Amino acid sequence: MTESGTTAPQSPVAQTIDLLGDRLTLAILREAFVDHARRFSQWIDHTGAPPAMLTARLNALVEAGLMERRPQPNGGDRHDYLLTELGMATWEILASVWAWQREWSPEGLLQPELVHIDCGHRGPPAMMCGHCGRTVGTRDAQLELDRESLVLVARSGRRRSTRNAPSVSRADLQFTEVMEAIGDRWSAMVTGLALSGVRRFGEFQSILSISPTTLTERLGRLSEMQILARSERGNGREYVLTPRGRGLFPIFAFLLSWTELAHPDALPLGPKLRHPECGSWLLPALRCRGCEVAVERTSVRFEPFPFGAQFPR
Repeated sequence: MTESGTTAPQSPVAQTIDLLGDRLTLAILREAFVDHARRFSQWIDHTGAPPAMLTARLNALVEAGLMERRPQPNGGDRHDYLLTELGMATWEILASVWAWQREWSPEGLLQPELVHIDCGHRGPPAMMCGHCGRTVGTRDAQLELDRESLVLVARSGRRRSTRNAPSVSRADLQFTEVMEAIGDRWSAMVTGLALSGVRRFGEFQSILSISPTTLTERLGRLSEMQILARSERGNGREYVLTPRGRGLFPIFAFLLSWTELAHPDALPLGPKLRHPECGSWLLPALRCRGCEVAVERTSVRFEPFPFGAQFPR
């Protein structure tokens, strides 16, 4: 609540982090895409999540517009949960999470593998700018910061600790590694700033208006996970991205892009990425590394180990 007694505005970016920076939510979406799960009992069987916790996450996805409930034929009070168009639009976020996990996490080989149907190429796609078609990496985009928006991201909504985040039973659904970077708002903002080139402790603190204790704890956790590395320069108060950390860039780019789609009229939106080579706001898209063609949701399938599956059409 604000001093006037009114509810503070919610940051769209904060809402995205709170909704999608959650391992059980990612597991629900994974099962919906890859294994076509649509019934409560299927998610219980596939994730091992407690029923009350699963109910809460499904309700949150319905409230956010990513899923819709549809009565089952002759099912009485039972419902199916189906992805909406907004829910379908998370596929690039999930593809980026899976690609990162396949390369950088112990359970990576259990993550789905992308197959481009048109050419048969298997493996993670490259990220490109949807405006100009050029490949985009960490150093090819600029994060434009609005201090007021950052404060709103930090203060709005709820916070969740990755250390107390709900777990799921299957090893390939844990998302433990990536949760350190996106699983709570402070960690996500610190990682995002590092991806934009921020290195010095004082600069992180100044931009985020974060307490030194909280910042030290988040930087320590990210360094422990080898997402950041503490530099000897600046009396050891600089933190540089490791290759593992730079590999997170597509996840953050698609999270920001999806936020714009989910909140088209929200102002202020929050941090935005610009692509200097073409002068436009970055519109991230995926391109097949085999045939160099842009891939769409309907032109790929994901083959999880050991079974094959396709995205719902």
